[in-house]
Amino acid sequence: MTDLFRRLLRERLPLLFLAASGGLLLAAFLFQHVGGLEPCPLCVAQRYPHFAALGLALAALTAGRRLPVLAPILFGMLAACYLVGAGYAAFHVGVELGHFQSACSGHGASGSLEELRARLHNAPRVLCDEVQWSLFGLSMAAWNGIASVVLALVAGYGGVLSATTARRRPTHGRARPTPA
Repeated sequence: MTDLFRRLLRERLPLLFLAASGGLLLAAFLFQHVGGLEPCPLCVAQRYPHFAALGLALAALTAGRRLPVLAPILFGMLAACYLVGAGYAAFHVGVELGHFQSACSGHGASGSLEELRARLHNAPRVLCDEVQWSLFGLSMAAWNGIASVVLALVAGYGGVLSATTARRRPTHGRARPTPA
């Protein structure tokens, strides 16, 4: 792989993360505001890593050209962000399938009558264990999880490429060490 390709990948890859996270957030807001699908609390929580990824991708886009040493760190942080998003999505899918209990699910033991009234009064309008939309048998949370894992892998790959490119930089006027 040529150094030019690695440099272009390091400098342009943040655009992919901007487009992907921005597109996923836009889709979520369109489903909510145009499609009328209200998000549950876990759906809202899955948006936060994408907001963080937008900021990190902007930082990687600007720092990747000026300070290429920061690119591997920023790509690593992006990968971590997407893995957190995948974790939220996996937990949400587990709640949807009944494997986990959540405070926003419709099931669970109730204590006294007062506790039941408080739970009903504070209950979210949309329960986390009810799938509102699916495609090919996968809920929106599952699709977000798949996208987050793929983006984490791409960010990790970009970080590795950036790190190897930063190590291979020519030393100005000095002889480059030969690999062992």
